[in-house]
Amino acid sequence: MSRGRADGSQNKRLIGSILVLVLICGLLYVYSGRSGSSALEYGGKSLRKFSSYLGSEEDVEESSPILGEDGDVGFVPKSFPVCDDRHSELIPCLDRNLIYQSRLKLDLSLMEHYERHCPLPERRFNCLIPPPPGYKVPVKWPKSRDEVWKANIPHTHLATEKSDQNWMVVKGEKIVFPGGGTHFHYGADKYIASIANMLNFPNNNINNGGKIRTVLDVGCGVASFGAYLLSSDVIAMSLAPNDVHQNQIQFALERGIPAYLGVLGTKRLPYPSRSFEFAHCSRCRIDWLQRDGILLLELDRVLKPGGYFVYSSPEAYAQDEEDLRIWKEMSTLVERMCWKIASKKNQTVIWEKPLTNDCYKERKPGTLPPLCKSTDDPDAVWGVNMEACITPYSEQIDRAGGSGLAPWPARLTTPPPRLADFGYSSHMFEKDSEVWQQRVEDYWNLLKPKIESNTLRNIMDMKAHIGSFAAALKDKDVWVMNVVPEEGPNKLKIIYDRGLIGTVHSWCEAFSTYPRTYDLLHAWTVFSDMERKKCSAVDLMIEMDRILRPKGFIIIRDKPRIVEFVKTYLKTLHWEIVATAEASQDSEQQGEDETVVVIQKKMWRTSESVRDSE
Repeated sequence: MSRGRADGSQNKRLIGSILVLVLICGLLYVYSGRSGSSALEYGGKSLRKFSSYLGSEEDVEESSPILGEDGDVGFVPKSFPVCDDRHSELIPCLDRNLIYQSRLKLDLSLMEHYERHCPLPERRFNCLIPPPPGYKVPVKWPKSRDEVWKANIPHTHLATEKSDQNWMVVKGEKIVFPGGGTHFHYGADKYIASIANMLNFPNNNINNGGKIRTVLDVGCGVASFGAYLLSSDVIAMSLAPNDVHQNQIQFALERGIPAYLGVLGTKRLPYPSRSFEFAHCSRCRIDWLQRDGILLLELDRVLKPGGYFVYSSPEAYAQDEEDLRIWKEMSTLVERMCWKIASKKNQTVIWEKPLTNDCYKERKPGTLPPLCKSTDDPDAVWGVNMEACITPYSEQIDRAGGSGLAPWPARLTTPPPRLADFGYSSHMFEKDSEVWQQRVEDYWNLLKPKIESNTLRNIMDMKAHIGSFAAALKDKDVWVMNVVPEEGPNKLKIIYDRGLIGTVHSWCEAFSTYPRTYDLLHAWTVFSDMERKKCSAVDLMIEMDRILRPKGFIIIRDKPRIVEFVKTYLKTLHWEIVATAEASQDSEQQGEDETVVVIQKKMWRTSESVRDSE
């Protein structure tokens, strides 16, 4: 009897243990189901069959084409999951969590942790990024220069941290930008006028009669310097990393100011040689003396002949021992680089780069930094390491004694000398401009029922060629980020020579920007390029959705079968067609006919966002 009771007790304990295990498994199943529908963590593979290529996961191979034969699009999901709210500002290739999870060995002193580190395809997020709670359609330009909705970028730490510098001020539901900065508390407009005065420019106008057009602002903060340059017909590429002042570039783009996430670290900036007439650093906290002056030499590479570097920092005026040491060493370095002081006043020094190679030739043998090797391509920038050397001018530039560019705005439509680097004639340049002028007019006719004069501000041309799409928008109150493919010759230098701005990029990877930062994306044969490169078209669509603002637009111009493929994902992505048209035949069209489709991204929120915004 006692034995029977013991067995019964054991059976009861066994049954109880099984019930507890079943309960735990059930809870885990429910939890995983919920988390799976709201977000996919790095390493999640449940949607790879949708975003790698187009068949099922089992029959996908690395060499599979992006589209099946006869335009077969394979399996299309009914919906993509929504990333949970903590990923509402995800930048896949600048994600600190990825760096931590991947345990990358990076040199923090060289800023490698702020450079691009992209997830492998199997570790990409495959979810749609939701807007933050209470998100509103952004304030329209030009009002947006001075104020944005706080709900759209719910970060107020900079308003507190920089309260004495007039970066930004929280006022009710909005964040207001008084135009101040670390070095110009009383306003960027007065500071810009003082720089023009230092250089004796007519009427204290920074554009100097159209000779100054493109500017690189390093460590730009919330880009008030770039914002106030625009009224002088000067456009700045405002550059800052995703650092302790995170969201500064997000604020800049929300304001409608050209900006890009980047850092002076170990890789070349994504701009070709001789891109900018003017570089600016105001209290940017960069050690310009490190590694034999390599960062200053990178600025030298991207400055045009006779370009200026405006440096506002304590080293330029302070009298303590450390600042005096830095100033002395920096002055010696730039002298060896053949820079001359154009002006020095109060807290600002302005250096000028030489117009020709004469000074370089006159340096003593063995002088450092050395000239770059003749085999070095100064326009190769995608993933290329910086070099601590001086980039000399080509024979043509040396003979001309400068870039030979027309003043703005004439330079937009004047064939630049560097056209010859690509074998283009002036006639080809002019024909390209004519073609894109007509194409843009056609696009706007398709958009007209949906937009007003101030609906669009931030525009991206995802495959810019030589910038004629952007040039055709010259009379509209917009700016264009011209993106040039990382492969082949770097035509971005033609774009900068036209007085426009842009960057080099591969669309097989995520772009260096925050979510919800562009009003319109123009994709001319970009999907065809993805097919040729065997990169994922679906990953690209998810990335485009990340970049695009709610209610923003996409114009796709591509082969009909590729446009039909994109259409199959409209419902999945919460996109809708605004208009379609058969592309008219023109000289730029190559091979197959092209179709144009205009798509609008719907405004949608998660249940959490709706609840929190009520």
